Parts: sequence; C-alpha cells; structure tokens
Amino acid sequence: MSRILVTGGAGRLGRSVVAGLAEAGHDVVSADRDAVPAGTFPAGVQQETADLLAPGEAFRLLERTAPDAVIHLAAIAVPFSAPEDVIFSTNTRLAFAVVSAATELGIGKIVTASSPTVLGYGSPAGWLPESFPVDEDTTPRPWNAYALSKLIAEQTVQMFAAAQGGRIRYAAFRPCYVISPEEWDGAPTQQGHTVRERLADPALSAPALFNYVDARDVADFLDVLLRNMDTIPNGETFFVGAADALATEPLATLLPRFVPGSAGLAAGLSGTSPAFSIAKAQRLLGWEPKRTWRTELAGDALVGAATGPAAASSATGSQETK
Repeated sequence: MSRILVTGGAGRLGRSVVAGLAEAGHDVVSADRDAVPAGTFPAGVQQETADLLAPGEAFRLLERTAPDAVIHLAAIAVPFSAPEDVIFSTNTRLAFAVVSAATELGIGKIVTASSPTVLGYGSPAGWLPESFPVDEDTTPRPWNAYALSKLIAEQTVQMFAAAQGGRIRYAAFRPCYVISPEEWDGAPTQQGHTVRERLADPALSAPALFNYVDARDVADFLDVLLRNMDTIPNGETFFVGAADALATEPLATLLPRFVPGSAGLAAGLSGTSPAFSIAKAQRLLGWEPKRTWRTELAGDALVGAATGPAAASSATGSQETK
C-alpha cells in the first residue's frame, strides 16, 4: 500500500481517482481548494484544502502529508472556460509548483495529467495527423492556451526526469473525454450534453474525435502505473482511453464527415476502433480499460442499434495499433 496525494481530488475526474485508489488499498489524501461533502469518498480518505498557487503552499502541503506518490490533476479543466492568459498561467504554474515541490522533497513517484488536446485537433486552421489511430508519437500542435498548458505540464515532468535520472520516477497521462459514473445515469457531461445525446448526434462527439474514457478506468490505470513506474522508462506519457469510440458507426465513416481530408487516414478505423491508440499503456503496463459505453448503457436502445446484425458485421475489424 502506498500513501498517495491527489491534487484536484474534488473534481470530476479527481473524485473517481481518489475513490478508486482508496478502494485498491492505497492510503489517499485528496487536496483541493474546497472539500467534498462527508461520505463522498471511502472511509479513511484524508481531505486537505489548499491554494496551490499561493507561494510555498505546494511544498508545505506535501511536507505535511508526506506521500509516497503525487498525482497532479488540479487545473482549469475546460478549454476557453476562462481567459486564455488565465488558463495558461494557472495550469502551468500549478504543474510546476506541484512537480518542483514534490521533487525537492524527494517524493519517489510524480504523475501529472495532460490532455489529448495537445495534438491540436479542432484547429480553426485545419488539422490532420500523420496517421490514425493517433498515439504518443503523433506530433503535438496545440492551438489554444489549454492545450499548450498541458503540453508544458508533460515537458515539466520530462525536464525533471532528465535532471534527476532514476532517483525519482515521473510520468504524464492524457485521459480522453472523461465520463464519470453519474453521467452514465443521465447527468450532463462536461459540455452539457448527456452521453445518450452525444451518441445519438455524432456532431457532439466529433470535436473530440469520438474519444472517451470511464473515470474509474483512469483510476485503475493510475494504480497500475504507480505499481510499475520503477520498471518502465522515466518520464513517459500515455494515452488513457476506452477500447472503442463513442459512436454507433465506424469512424472510417464518421471522421471524413467532420475532419476534412481524413478519409484516407481514417479508412482503417473499421468496426468499433477508436481514433486514439492505447497500445503503449497496454504494452508497457499491461493495463486494459474495463468499461465501454456498451457495458455502461446495457439495455439502452442505442446499444441495441449499435450491436445488431449490421453493426456486428462491421465490427469485425481489429483495432490498429502501433
């Protein structure tokens, strides 16, 4: 069992990460500006309130709580939800404050959250990757402050890894569009639509290239990552997503409708194949996501429509990975 501090533990993703790590047997500390109501987390989870942008606060918090590992989730989590300079300043300062303080204190494992948006999809100037599915080798081309701040968070852990060698272990992860447990039951997702609405209208999921991940699978990934950080290369970045796309049609059909010029690149995304490869996490960590929209919406009319005879015949294509 490890003692793990999670910044941003009161957030949408943070709540599931804190709960999942606690249920996996870890001693978990949730740090956020505001505490969540009693009973939200499993028994034994410690809550700390802190403004991590205040000078020295990250160091004081980590010194006081003395974790074995830090998972940094705290950030302005939605692009364009604040002025661009505020998003950039807040997210980059938070990442540097937490990672540098944890390094100075000699905390052995430090993980920061990034975002798939670092790749630059959705750019008003147009965007195409080198190939589909995209993976960790796809060239990042951020076009807004949020995406750039997340790329800098990745580079922050890589910088410290380069300076520390193997003394401290670092990693970054890019969680796909997070769906929390209550959102499967009909609560609005981050953009205000329900999961069923995003499935029924492809235009709602297209801006994220139909990527998604169950928040509990992210918690499982982080548990596996922490257990394996001593045996993988230092400073690695991982995509963390579902094994399929948030769509009832193959992406080979859908992507060309929403990403101009992508028909040839997306031709191999048959069946349920997603646009984002998780092969690296599978290969280096042995991690596999357990949940898909088909398992979580079992019995829903959309599931039946997507798994009928026609859909079944189109789902025979395997996921292309690198």
